[in-house]
Amino acid sequence: MNISIFFNEEFIMNMKKFCFFIFKILLLVFTLSVLIDYIYSTCYLQTRQRGKIGFIFNSEPQKFDVIILGSSRANNHLVSKMFTDKGLRTFNFGMQGSKLFESDLVLKLLLERKCIIKNVIIDVDVTLKSERKSEANCLKFLPYFHRSQVIKKHFEGLKDYNAFCYIPFYRYLKYDTKIGFREAFFCSINKKSHELDYGGYNALPSLNQKLKVENLNFNPKPNRYYEEIKEICKINRINLIAIMTPVCDNVKGIDYFKKVNKLYPEIHNYENVVIEDKYFSSCGHMNDNGAKMFTAKILKDFFKK
Repeated sequence: MNISIFFNEEFIMNMKKFCFFIFKILLLVFTLSVLIDYIYSTCYLQTRQRGKIGFIFNSEPQKFDVIILGSSRANNHLVSKMFTDKGLRTFNFGMQGSKLFESDLVLKLLLERKCIIKNVIIDVDVTLKSERKSEANCLKFLPYFHRSQVIKKHFEGLKDYNAFCYIPFYRYLKYDTKIGFREAFFCSINKKSHELDYGGYNALPSLNQKLKVENLNFNPKPNRYYEEIKEICKINRINLIAIMTPVCDNVKGIDYFKKVNKLYPEIHNYENVVIEDKYFSSCGHMNDNGAKMFTAKILKDFFKK
């Protein structure tokens, strides 16, 4: 059979039209993706009241006497107002579930935004068990991905890095429940969240119940993000205060804190400064009264006047 019968001029013309139609559809989809990506990203640039990353990115350069970095064990344990009452301009950038990956990036972003920082207090204890990132907290940086060289460079090596770089609207589509339409809309109307209340400090309540066992039966490991934080502070002449915060008595593997000090002797160990259960909301997190006791100790040890 002569195959050329199937590839006559009419067939070829139809194929060209079909391919051109598909090209136009793809071009339209790409153009719309670029446009919607731009609209969403612009929404995130409208407010500094939705969260800590937007607060950094959308604020004028600021001067801080103290910034606080770390996970919930920084966010729930260091009372910003007690620092400001001492005349120290302070903000708590600790985030629930945050790892050293995010703490390092927060510090870099503050400096990229031309903030001047005198002292950094960072909680470094359980976050030394790995170099993993916090998925939930990483997403908070994504709306600013194309507007910050620091964020883009810090995300190099992550699984979706190339998709973030080259596929418009991909990050908003994939993580729609976290940074998609709803959050972009709230940013566009400048709706305030509670994340920035009380200078970023999040107080925990007293639960008046027996505390569950906290398990620290794992080993700390050298962490490149903590090493980066130390190097950044050295280069920028920032006084770095690395600490381990208190836990209750009901802990398995309490020698974990000694292991941390063996690995990093410069980290100040405060694991037994507050121990009574009445000062804790959970075994690894103090309530507001415990946090105030602990903050008073930090102020006394490092910020005497």
